[in-house]
Amino acid sequence: MQAQYAAFIGSVTQGDLPTEGMAALYVEMAPGNEVFRVVDIAVKATEARPGAQIVEREFGMFEVHSRSQAAVLEAGEVVLSRLGLNVQDRIKPQVVSTQVITRIDPYQSQLINRFRRGSMLVPGETMLVLECAPAAYINYAVNEAEKKASIKLIHVTSVGRFGRMWLSGSEAEIITARDAAISALESLDGQIGS
Repeated sequence: MQAQYAAFIGSVTQGDLPTEGMAALYVEMAPGNEVFRVVDIAVKATEARPGAQIVEREFGMFEVHSRSQAAVLEAGEVVLSRLGLNVQDRIKPQVVSTQVITRIDPYQSQLINRFRRGSMLVPGETMLVLECAPAAYINYAVNEAEKKASIKLIHVTSVGRFGRMWLSGSEAEIITARDAAISALESLDGQIGS
């Protein structure tokens, strides 16, 4: 986990707090109630700690993390094994929309700052809004964007039908961040979702 991403997740998680440098596994599933059983499987079998466990009407999502990348990978393997699946069975992420908005107006920045949990959006900055499905993949996209560009993380939502991230910075850095996020998502294999 990159520094801003880990700090953001720490501000919204209800479980064990992650910190920069940890590895994380996000699993989204339907029906959502399966999350309760599957989180229990992951934390009993490994040293990974649960950070999030969210159940909505259609989907459930959970996150586990550890300083040990091997423990997080093992948690993923244990979960897949217990569900009778393998990594190739996952749904391939799709970028649903991207918007780059230059020179954000002061009124628009104030509206966004009312719901954000990350950095403040300052008038005049360029903002990126990227949306993907399944929603949990947005966590991977924002972390990869932060690795490649000097940006500010404004907000991330990773549950529901679509995941969304809001980033800000200079126009050049936002373009770099957008391209990194899209490239990361497109690099993952999986089944085409319906």
